[in-house]
Amino acid sequence: MVRGSRLAVDVGSVRVGLASSDPDGLIATPVATLARDGARPPAGQLSKDVAAIVDEARDRCVALVYVGLPRHLSGAEGAASQAARAYAVALAQAVAPIPVRLVDERMSTVTAHHALQASGRSGRRHRQVVDQAAAVVILQSALDAERATGRRPGERVVADPGDARSGNARGDRRDGRTTLE
Repeated sequence: MVRGSRLAVDVGSVRVGLASSDPDGLIATPVATLARDGARPPAGQLSKDVAAIVDEARDRCVALVYVGLPRHLSGAEGAASQAARAYAVALAQAVAPIPVRLVDERMSTVTAHHALQASGRSGRRHRQVVDQAAAVVILQSALDAERATGRRPGERVVADPGDARSGNARGDRRDGRTTLE
């Protein structure tokens, strides 16, 4: 495995959860829950949440960013998957040259809720940390897969030259790459 910490992003419509690993890629820990900036940023600027992720990635000198790709239990992708793909493209453009990979996040939020309940947290207090906990689940799964296979899991996000902030992101190419148009 390549040495360097990793950052995981759990993209939601309201909040974004972040988790990071140690430089050896052994343990995932929660970092933050960011409010999702739904406003379209002015040309040439990043949304507040993407800018915060960029700062976090640079401050931690991450080697890789994993973004959770929500799929249905059947494996099919829906609207949430397409939104996560678009977000991943914008993030890949913003954190370049740090690579970004989409990883399957089925059941990560459910697993996070169960873990929080088991730890004694009340349901009201879940909202503040469930996205971080889901990011931890996403990252720990990716780290475990890296160790088991010797390869980075997931789908590489390719951010073609252009402006990811323009909203022209596409993640539905037939060759499986997520790109900008």
